[in-house]
Formats: sequence, C-alpha cells, structure tokens
Amino acid sequence: MRKGLLLYFFIQISFLGVSQDFPSEIWHKGKLVLLSEDTIVGKLKYDLQNDAVQINVRNVLQTYSARKILYFEIFDETIDSYRHFYSLPYNVQSNYKVPLLFEVLYEGHLSLLCREEIVTESVPQYNSYPYSYYGSRPYNQSRARLNYKYYFLDEKGGIRNYNLKKNELMQFFKSRQQQVKQYIKKNNLKHDRMRDLVRVTAYYNALLDS
Repeated sequence: MRKGLLLYFFIQISFLGVSQDFPSEIWHKGKLVLLSEDTIVGKLKYDLQNDAVQINVRNVLQTYSARKILYFEIFDETIDSYRHFYSLPYNVQSNYKVPLLFEVLYEGHLSLLCREEIVTESVPQYNSYPYSYYGSRPYNQSRARLNYKYYFLDEKGGIRNYNLKKNELMQFFKSRQQQVKQYIKKNNLKHDRMRDLVRVTAYYNALLDS
C-alpha cells in the first residue's frame, strides 16, 4: 500500500421500481496483481459479496477469488477517479481468518477500509384513487441501494469493524481521543458519513506524524 493514499468518493443512488447499475455491476478499466506477482491488465468487474474479481483480457474471461489476489485497482468513470482494493486476512470467527477484499479509503498508521454491498429494502408508498371513498391506499415497493461497511486497519495488521456508532468511533483513536473529539466538533463532522470518516482518519494520522 502507498502511504498517504487519500481516496473518497460520493455515490448518490436513486433506485425505485426501475433497474440501475451499481459500481460492482459495471466493467471498469483496471489491473489485477495476483499473489504470484503476475499482473493482468484489462476490464475488471468486482464482487465484494462473493470476494471475487472477473477480468476480461482480449474477450477471454477469467475469475479470481480473494485467495489468489494481492491487489487490484480500477478507474471508476462514475466518479472519475481511481479506486484501490486489497485482499486482506480477516477474522470471520475466533482464531479463523479468511482473505476478503477491502477498498482502501485512507492509508496511514491507522487505515480506513470499506466493503460495499447491495441491499434490498421495502419502502412504503401511497396510491391515490381520486374516485375512491377510502382515498389513498398504502403498499410496499422494493428498492435496492448501496450500503457501506467500514473497518479500521492498524499497523499490526488487525482489522476491526466499525458499526457506525458515535461512541464506538473514539475507541479507534485512543491515543489522541480529546483532540479528535474537538476536531469533529469544530468541523461539524458526522460519525457515519464516508467523507467525514476519511477526514477524521487523516487528521488522526497527521497527529501521530507530528
């Protein structure tokens, strides 16, 4: 990983009753580096929910699981920016680790990672019948949206999940907790917003470097 990598992006999705392509469903220009150190350049499509990457090289499709991947990067045209992913060992159970794919949002002494997923939820809607005595009638409409799970990676390689709870966030910045609290308050940052989490992580790393 490269020190000081600062990458964040904003994706707004409106999906209601119609199909829509999410970033993981789109082919991106990119490169894939395997554990064998082989580098493959082509069109990439990633699947974080199954921890796999598909790559199209001269119309030949190849699929690689996180167990065979070291690193991959893509140029995401939806946000006009490069995005970087690593395969890292993660404790799915006590004393049992498996390689999972994580996107790097900020890299430093304490790194901020994320994994995206597509979730389906029911949203109440109302149909109005102007000639009906009973008026509008409620019904549920399915909607897919992009959800993010955040993680912090320390210098010893430990990865901890962050559940977007305000009090929990400070646990990751113990050595500079008061300064981080003041920074969040002064800049009116949110504990559950991607760009603000990136700013807080960058500030914390700057404190450690000073």
